[in-house]
Amino acid sequence: MPALVLIGLFMVFPILWSLWMSFQTGRGMNTSFGGLANIVRLTQDPVFQRALFNTLLFLVVQVPVMILLALLLAVALNDPRLRGRWLFRTAIFLPCVTSLVAYSVLFKSMFALDGVVNHALLGLGAIASPIPWLADPFWARIVIILAITWRWTGYNMIFFLAALQNIDPSIHEAARVDGVPARARFWRLTVPMLKPVILFVTVISTIGTLQLFDEVNNITQGGPSDATLTLSLYIYNLTFKFMPSFGYAATVSYVIVALVAVLSWIQFRVARDRP
Repeated sequence: MPALVLIGLFMVFPILWSLWMSFQTGRGMNTSFGGLANIVRLTQDPVFQRALFNTLLFLVVQVPVMILLALLLAVALNDPRLRGRWLFRTAIFLPCVTSLVAYSVLFKSMFALDGVVNHALLGLGAIASPIPWLADPFWARIVIILAITWRWTGYNMIFFLAALQNIDPSIHEAARVDGVPARARFWRLTVPMLKPVILFVTVISTIGTLQLFDEVNNITQGGPSDATLTLSLYIYNLTFKFMPSFGYAATVSYVIVALVAVLSWIQFRVARDRP
């Protein structure tokens, strides 16, 4: 009973209260019931539409790249013939235990106009002039994608490594004896056996990307010109940065809830075993 009371107080009640708040209109604490006014406002809000577009863009571009990279690294580091596997695993997983704020500030410094990345590219002769990484919308999105990929690839790799180590080696050995090439063994044997883990990693990566906040808040602050603004950062701005609009912020938060529910349902439908 005490556990149920705590769950109801700190989980169920905030969810229900935020749902009620999503129907409130007004500024600050001066709110009143507005019905579907906030939903209508969503359809007319260009900033929300840009935030939604940016969030879905990061999801579509970054998540598949990160999952594929994590899978390939896991397969490579699962090879018993590779020396120093523990060192490579630690190095790739290390970004996951770093502070989100610390690494975001580091990326912001590295990709500044006079940062180490531009200095390195200029020194190698790869570019003729410094790239405005954080001042150009295209390059700012690239920086955010690189930062997320660097931070979370090792996290997903650990799940794949654990799953690979539970696969019976005799299966691959039999395929190798039968003359099945390495690429075919990977796509026809390894990937199908990792299907549950791939689904799990895809779902948690989707949820994490839809809630993307720390990187954009600390690296670009959603700029330039809202090019990297995400739904979570927009909710924060509505609540703490702009004139407080708690009801509208709650409505935007339920857009994330709806996206998570719909995309997770689609992923489970696509990944289910067919008769």
